Amino acid sequence: MRIGVIGLGLIGGSIFKNILEAKKHDIVGISRSVNEFNVSNDYNNLKGCDIVFVCTPMNVTLDILAKLNDILDEKTIVSDVCSLKEFVSQKSYKYKFIPSHPMAGTEHQGWEYAFPDLFEGAVWAVTPKDDTDMKDFAILKSIIEELGANTVLTTAKEHDKAVALISHAPMLVAQALCKNITDNELAQKLASSGFRDTTRLAMSNVEMANDMIVMNKDNIKDVISMLNANVDFLFSSDYKKEVTEIKKFREELYNK
Repeated sequence: MRIGVIGLGLIGGSIFKNILEAKKHDIVGISRSVNEFNVSNDYNNLKGCDIVFVCTPMNVTLDILAKLNDILDEKTIVSDVCSLKEFVSQKSYKYKFIPSHPMAGTEHQGWEYAFPDLFEGAVWAVTPKDDTDMKDFAILKSIIEELGANTVLTTAKEHDKAVALISHAPMLVAQALCKNITDNELAQKLASSGFRDTTRLAMSNVEMANDMIVMNKDNIKDVISMLNANVDFLFSSDYKKEVTEIKKFREELYNK
């Protein structure tokens, strides 16, 4: 197949490098800043692609999807990698659009930090639209699995609720924890590996973080309310018993 990747940051760059290294498919990249083999800023190079991954920031993704409508034909499968899915699922295009979201990344950003094994063992959510042909989904799924990820099928609405729970709200909490100690010099001196690990998400890409908070605000507010309720519950409960169960749950979650 001929595969295109628009935006060669951490996610798009890792897709590009993986496919290029595997040598199973032809690959073409679209980027204004990366000067590599088969990479240019000419969107016309995407003509004839079987699959195109749109890996641009969320705030420009809709513009890119609309632009592709004038370039790609009806046979091309297009998938974005945005961390929110409802906002991209509301429009239809000439090509075959299947929203998706790889649950992979690091605190770094950019082509230089992209690497072929980023998706190895990762979960990749796919949220087909009502008009998605499952044969097209199967093709996209096969490429995702070649990248090393495991596909999880869900809806855009449920996806956005779930990522608020496990990604967006934790990022906001990590940022708030950092803000807590900006005026406490002793806390800054005492902060060690526990605080560092807990606040890793505060290092998230600023543009991406802003898009998450602005575009998924309602779901995040629901999660923060849930968090406050659970904190109150733990304070008023048999704490040792409850956190023992939580510890067991956490161990099972990551030892499946």
